[in-house]
Amino acid sequence: MKNDFSKSYINRELSWLEFNNRVLEEAQDKENPLFERLKFISIASSNMDEFFMVRVASLWDQVLVGFNRADPSGLTPKEQIEKISERVDKIVYNQYNCFNRSLLPSLKKHSIFFLKDGELDSYQMDYVAKYFWKNVYPVLTPMVVDSSRPFPLVLNKSLNIALILRDNGSDGKYIFATVQVPSVLKRVIELPVKGEGIQFILLEDLIKIFINDLFNGYKILDMGCYRITRNADLGVDEEGAEDLLETIEQSIKKRKWGNVVRLEVEKRLSRKLLKMLKDETEVPEEGIYEILGPLDLTFLMKFTSLDGYEHLKYRPYIPKTVPALSENEDIFEAISKNDIILHHPYHSFAPVIELVEQAAKDPNVLAIKQTLYRVSGDSPIIKALAEAAEKGKQVTVLLEIKARFDEENNIIWAKHLEKSGCHVIYGLVGLKTHCKLLLIVRREEDGIKRYVHMGTGNYNDVTARLYTDLGLFTSNTYFGADISALFNMLSGYSKFSKFYKVDISPGLDDKFIELINQETNNAKAGKKARIIAKMNSLVDERIIKALYEASSAGVRIDLIVRGICCLRVGIPGVSENIRVTSIVGRFLEHTRIFYFYDDGNELIFLSSADWMPRNLRRRVELLFPIEDESNRCSVKEMLDIYLRDTVKARVLNRDGRYSRIDKRGKEIINSQEYFCALAGREVENLKKQEKVSEFIPITAQRD
Repeated sequence: MKNDFSKSYINRELSWLEFNNRVLEEAQDKENPLFERLKFISIASSNMDEFFMVRVASLWDQVLVGFNRADPSGLTPKEQIEKISERVDKIVYNQYNCFNRSLLPSLKKHSIFFLKDGELDSYQMDYVAKYFWKNVYPVLTPMVVDSSRPFPLVLNKSLNIALILRDNGSDGKYIFATVQVPSVLKRVIELPVKGEGIQFILLEDLIKIFINDLFNGYKILDMGCYRITRNADLGVDEEGAEDLLETIEQSIKKRKWGNVVRLEVEKRLSRKLLKMLKDETEVPEEGIYEILGPLDLTFLMKFTSLDGYEHLKYRPYIPKTVPALSENEDIFEAISKNDIILHHPYHSFAPVIELVEQAAKDPNVLAIKQTLYRVSGDSPIIKALAEAAEKGKQVTVLLEIKARFDEENNIIWAKHLEKSGCHVIYGLVGLKTHCKLLLIVRREEDGIKRYVHMGTGNYNDVTARLYTDLGLFTSNTYFGADISALFNMLSGYSKFSKFYKVDISPGLDDKFIELINQETNNAKAGKKARIIAKMNSLVDERIIKALYEASSAGVRIDLIVRGICCLRVGIPGVSENIRVTSIVGRFLEHTRIFYFYDDGNELIFLSSADWMPRNLRRRVELLFPIEDESNRCSVKEMLDIYLRDTVKARVLNRDGRYSRIDKRGKEIINSQEYFCALAGREVENLKKQEKVSEFIPITAQRD
């Protein structure tokens, strides 16, 4: 291909912003229940925090050291920051426009109100006064900045109130002061109400009512809320770390000292007070955002748990037990009969937990080995592993303590497991272990047998109800041998070896390119060629170039990419045969599925890896085939439904933006609702012994 690759590559950070914009669109969508819209706008806020703490912070690090090399899209770090600032401005404007002009009025229609000073009646004023002096005042620490008191350390993501004061008894000199809104207290305070409805006041607005009492002898000339975001990316020298656990613990503490990369302020703030904040925080101009509304909308997530408003939420969905694992059947026996595939959250995650718990109690189980990347705060799997070790079983856990923003939680669990007698590995130097593996070694009548679970998601019982993922139970001898060898590599010094069934990274990029090139060669030979890939992100340049070559050769390619997609569609002669969709809905799409037609052989793989350089070359990841014909049909049906989604899917346009599916003449399909219904029909059809559904082949010509 004779073209400038930078014109064929969408900037990674701008593509991520488009993903977060799709999340925001779910908040704007009036077809969604009101409290779910609040949840989506909260998620968009949380996502943006992490984006600035990691991605934008990394770009500023590059600028500060004078790094000026362009990325694959042709943008230097400084140019990326400028474009990010411009796009974030528009997204934040739309976010608060949605909050102020749609969500708040909708809440009022349901008699749910947020009140400010001047809107409280006398009874409520008496209530908040008592609440302030009893609960809030003892926690507050007003801080004045002068020659003897320097600007205090403002914590990352903390909410604060900035003030300009004047001493009534002096020459009228301006003084800067700041008060942190205590994060240890509830931010949303319910007020007593006479009559129907429910009313709240935000903690910062309550503090403002009484803030004069914190600065007796001073006149408050101006005040307003502000919030900073710091560089929170951890740089850890693993090679020089004698104790990786201690090194990670120390580096976590440094997050509070990171450079300020974003300053959010209330829009009503005076220019003088804004300049003081800018000077004191040393935030770059591109990082200042004036907000028309309450800062940090993540507090809106609390409404999803508010009782009495079920009509404003999604109807509860209870995950179903996969038919192959009926309640009365021994789980080891069930897995011995056939490979079993679980599609979470439509299928319950409970069998995964039950397998570990049963293994912990089973006297015939000799060893349990498991990788853990992100686990819940009260993980039943951790408890079962600890119990197994206490019963004398050989338990090995690779707990990745470098999992970003889960380091503290993982360190706590690592210490707990070690105390229980588990052999805990903290990962490999220079590589994050991201593969999802469980191996159980069991003594049976005909000898030692290995049971394996491999998945696309984490061993987290909480997120398994919110993320779509696939997991495979198998007792296949070859899978057992492969996973045993992989654990030996992770726990010892065994070198990477050739496996029977699976492939691993580092090096998965070569495997994927080999599979893509095979489709390219088939297309060039006049054979039918097809690629379907579902993942979270597509960034890797080598993969993108291979896909362009395949498209140019005539391979029809469908990519279902939830988040970042740096591939550009619709380039004449380059990517005309590539269609990219993104599905954002009730559940977070997290499955990684890869389909290659392979001249009719139809190769189907699941993986823990996205098509990103970090997954393919800097992590330990797993790619494994689906071989059982029934399971293959199930996965193909999933892909078919995803591709036919007309409700929650968006289509990538050549300019890098996304648009809704044109529904005209098409069947209305919400893929996530379809899978909820399908899982329910599976249970019913198990009783009736009927066929679940008629599979529509994914190789059919798309519209």
